Amino acid sequence: MSTVGIRLVEGLIDRGVDTVFGIPGVHTIELYRGLSAAGDKIRHVTPRHEQGAGFMADGYARVSGKPGVAFVITGPGVTNILTAMAQAKADSVPMLVVSGLGRSDTLGKGFGRLHELPDQGAMVAALCHSETVTDPAKLGEVLDRAFAAMTSGRPGPTHIQISTNMMGVDCPPVSPPAQTGAAPLALSRIRSVAAMLNQAERVVILAGGGTRGAEAELQKLAELLDAPVIQTVNARGAMHGHPLLVPAQPSLPSTRRLIMNADQILAIGTELGPTDYDVYADGDVPDMSGMIRIDICADQLARHPAKVALKADAATMMAALIPSIAYKNRGGAARAAATRADARADLPGLSEPMPDQLAMVEAIRAAIPGAIIVGDSTQPVYAANLYYDHDRPGGWFNAATGYGTLGYGPGAAVGAAIAAPGTPVVCLIGDGGLQFSPGELRTAVDEKLPITFVVWNNGGFREISDSMRAAQSPVLGCSPSPLRMESFADACDMPFASIPQDPAALTEILSVPQDGPRFLEVQVL
Repeated sequence: MSTVGIRLVEGLIDRGVDTVFGIPGVHTIELYRGLSAAGDKIRHVTPRHEQGAGFMADGYARVSGKPGVAFVITGPGVTNILTAMAQAKADSVPMLVVSGLGRSDTLGKGFGRLHELPDQGAMVAALCHSETVTDPAKLGEVLDRAFAAMTSGRPGPTHIQISTNMMGVDCPPVSPPAQTGAAPLALSRIRSVAAMLNQAERVVILAGGGTRGAEAELQKLAELLDAPVIQTVNARGAMHGHPLLVPAQPSLPSTRRLIMNADQILAIGTELGPTDYDVYADGDVPDMSGMIRIDICADQLARHPAKVALKADAATMMAALIPSIAYKNRGGAARAAATRADARADLPGLSEPMPDQLAMVEAIRAAIPGAIIVGDSTQPVYAANLYYDHDRPGGWFNAATGYGTLGYGPGAAVGAAIAAPGTPVVCLIGDGGLQFSPGELRTAVDEKLPITFVVWNNGGFREISDSMRAAQSPVLGCSPSPLRMESFADACDMPFASIPQDPAALTEILSVPQDGPRFLEVQVL
């Protein structure tokens, strides 16, 4: 007999899924029967917490470009993974969570059964698309709707739940994946936008996370327009070292001046959110109402005034525009170079230690070229989010913008390493953030992944304590007792080293080839 659990796994494989992150439980046994039946067609990775499963799925999706998938139990499994789903929603990351559900004849009756919630589906539906499998014959339709919700329009998380009394029911073969096609672009609008861009003398491009995977189109369009490209955090890694690149947040005074002096702004795949455009909440965001805006999401386009708003995939629209753009020397490289210099000069005025923190991140890049750096909410990540040029497309991402969850780094690094076999991965995390999710380091050991865990040990929540002092508030709750780092690394069966905050020392130790995961502590004064 092929059950709903078995057929669901088959349906995932048919839709390109090759990895599932999850922790089994009594409410998901039939899903795991499906994984076992699939053999080597699908890989299962066991995190230490359901939140970690979600972060792994997130990191996997960002690096692979495919949806990340997690299996969790009903009740606490779902509530534990909700934080990761919220992070995925904030950063437009496709993630499918498949969960168990109590027996259908007990739902909402308050019997106090194991893992019971009043209305699990409604709770998740407040965040994202969620539905329940109620008819085995329609399992394929449920999967198609879930994948459409993740990948049509703005990507994000989605949820499927299956009652325990449904998982083991006989199920017919799942229908093949539904074929979807993008709506055709209006040629007249493309010509109109191209004309506006051709007429402008000082174009500036704002590139957001929606340009990931479209680096070639972005570079070609920028070169034709001779336009500086300001990157948000989720666009970092594109156009590394290019003369037109400005790898700096639009919150900096220097990048804002570049925007204000533009006679045409082209915003591509960016939600224009405050954690990129107004990170210090000073409200001094330039007026961009005359911009041309390209975004896949109609809701996003409606949130900010624009002269022209184009609902389209970034890569598709840029490719359509390129043939109609005539090259003109607009002095873009000079404007970009001046802004880069000014952006670095902005950092010490924001925080005196920032240049030294940025130097440590640049030391990682120098020591391990082409690595994927996955960040948590920690001071060197904040500094590099303000200004940093990574050398791998899609190779710099973190949870220090948008939803901003702590403890993201270890799980996301595991997912990233699995999505890019053999590629070095660096998890940059603070000592406080590490204590949110220390167990996921054991998953890296289990999977023998080439991850270097760089722990920025400043003795607690330094960023928060600094903010309290700046607000003239007493510092309270910012000094949790630290892990004994060498003992912790030993408990994780990882090689350990400890260095001072010195770029040369960091470069030297990271330059040594690794075999499996390793643990490095940076002692911060």
